[in-house]
Amino acid sequence: MVTTDGLLAQVLREEAGPLVARLSRRYGDFDLAEEAVQSAVVEALSAWRRDGAPDNPAAWLQVAAQRNAVDAVRRSTRQRALAGRAEAPAAARPGTDERLALLFACCHPALAPEARLALTLRAVVGLTTPQIARAFLVNESTLAQRIVRAKRKIVDAGISLVVPPPDQVQERLGDVLAVVYVMFNEGFVSSTGPSQDRDLAADAVWLAGVVATAVPADAEAWGLAALLTIQHARAAARFDDGGLVLLRHQDRALWDRVAIAHGERLIERAAALRRPGRYQLQAAIAAVHATAPSWEETDWLQIVLLYDELARHDPSPVVLLNQAVARAEYGEPEAALVQLDALGDRLAAYHLFHATRGELLTTLGRHDEARAANRTALGLTTNDAERRLLTTRLHSRPLDDGS
Repeated sequence: MVTTDGLLAQVLREEAGPLVARLSRRYGDFDLAEEAVQSAVVEALSAWRRDGAPDNPAAWLQVAAQRNAVDAVRRSTRQRALAGRAEAPAAARPGTDERLALLFACCHPALAPEARLALTLRAVVGLTTPQIARAFLVNESTLAQRIVRAKRKIVDAGISLVVPPPDQVQERLGDVLAVVYVMFNEGFVSSTGPSQDRDLAADAVWLAGVVATAVPADAEAWGLAALLTIQHARAAARFDDGGLVLLRHQDRALWDRVAIAHGERLIERAAALRRPGRYQLQAAIAAVHATAPSWEETDWLQIVLLYDELARHDPSPVVLLNQAVARAEYGEPEAALVQLDALGDRLAAYHLFHATRGELLTTLGRHDEARAANRTALGLTTNDAERRLLTTRLHSRPLDDGS
């Protein structure tokens, strides 16, 4: 049975972005439209929890947002000009997906990178400011100011809520995909723990699908949709009694095989365009893991080769870290540790670098160094489940190796 909060999340995925876009065109005021929808979301959270979900949730949200917009117009000193625009709303361009138009506006290069994600989560996905602030460990008032500045920039820069022409779509698509990717990663391993008011990861999977469907000739858009679909298919196995379960220990019977098969079809669709990229390669790596019968039976040679290719497209420290992990699992732990240590300066503040190093050192029997690495990792992570896992490692005594 879907809870009222779950139902609201579903409705917002479909309605929040289009509502903001429609009201913005009607009243010629992006800020007014976004605030009207956001207020309707807050009203729905309270009313639906109290009274139960309405018979037509989408219509309820639309009426509430429209009422809020009208009230705002009445309070505005620009009442006459806005009222005149309201009587003759502009029609949407045929075939335009309003969510996509809004997403491209929120990811406009004129906006600061941190503002793009916050504004996308509010305007396109429908999260409230407190939800976003909790998800990213940001003070609520600080986040609210960031959103206000971003909306003001949209107005001042004259950024249109329309899908940009093809040349600008490609110019901005990288930022759009990056915002969706960051959104998924925050939901995949939350910086505040496993519980969320909304499943950010599921929202990101949905949004990636919206983007890919709207730009069907872009291979990387399909690659991202495939990657997030396959990764999210493991959601049910990732936590056990609140504790984080690493991939090697997950119950694969809990994985969503239908979603994994769908992700593989998305990979095939991306590959047919013959323009490989980092999201496609990450999706291919995820697919090898998702289709392996067990951790031990994983095709590690294929994963090493895929990481070698990914490193050519994206030689970032995190990719090189994962490449080292693959080499260790393929049977080269000493070489993997050398590669990992070479990343120390660039990843000194990244908890997963130290946690991974701790695992490698344990494999090599260097237990005192492993404990030191795990202690460093514990001090750097704010995720509750990761902290419990690292604490367990620190309190586990190594088996007698005969030395």
